[in-house]
Amino acid sequence: MKLSLGPLQYFWPRERTLAFYREAATWPLDVIYLGETVCSKRRELGTRDWIALAEELAGEGREVVLSSLALVEAESELNAVLRMLDHGGFLIEANDLTTVQLCRERGLPFVAGPTLNVYNHRALAMLAEDGLRRWVPGVEQGEQLLADLLAACRAEGATPPELEVIAWGRLPLSYSARCFTARALDVAKDACGFRCIEHPDGLPLATREGEPFLRINGIQVQGEETTDLGPELLALRALGVDILRLYPQAEGMRDVVAHFDLARRSPQPPPRRGAVNGYWRGQPGKPGLPAG
Repeated sequence: MKLSLGPLQYFWPRERTLAFYREAATWPLDVIYLGETVCSKRRELGTRDWIALAEELAGEGREVVLSSLALVEAESELNAVLRMLDHGGFLIEANDLTTVQLCRERGLPFVAGPTLNVYNHRALAMLAEDGLRRWVPGVEQGEQLLADLLAACRAEGATPPELEVIAWGRLPLSYSARCFTARALDVAKDACGFRCIEHPDGLPLATREGEPFLRINGIQVQGEETTDLGPELLALRALGVDILRLYPQAEGMRDVVAHFDLARRSPQPPPRRGAVNGYWRGQPGKPGLPAG
């Protein structure tokens, strides 16, 4: 079972980002995803910078993948995707159908990111015809749903793609054209002042009673709890999961990677470090909420 470092969801200063990935190059990772997936206004690193970093990190048996935006809305954002494709040296994670179509037109393989909303085996088969090589299911697709979908693939004689499951991090729950961070801070989206950079793990959002509830991250909303599928390692192996995705966080990421590296080499699942993951078991994503 491989370990991947998912794309950075937050907005960090340029030097902090570069230092993080150069340190990550020393960790026991098999795949590293690079690129902006949330907001195109986050330009501490531009597309050319991400490609240059990919070239720096590639090699030594490690795979580097360039990730696209979850929402491609403007020509400038489309051009950023085209620059990644024109480079041609790295596999692309397609997080929207615009990128899928561009990969298809060029005959390029791609990773289907968790925002593509693939919910049945026929959709998966169509993407495979377009060049799908690896699939990262959405955050709400738990063990039973994945088992049913993979079984349906095999029943029709199709070989499922490589399967990568989000095993660590705050889950990306939704995206919007509106910037939630700008709204929370009472500034206009077009004059946001890049305030996301002040919140390296997202902006905490509490209920009226003061209970931690969500994280606001630009146009993205995340769950507050850190998902941890480490204790589900035996079930993940039985399901046929190939790669465990670990999302970057501001502090302690080296220890997280080391924890999962030890776990994947152990016959027993590791102790839990993050919060309970309800989605994996078909339960509410946030502990303590009623089902249904």
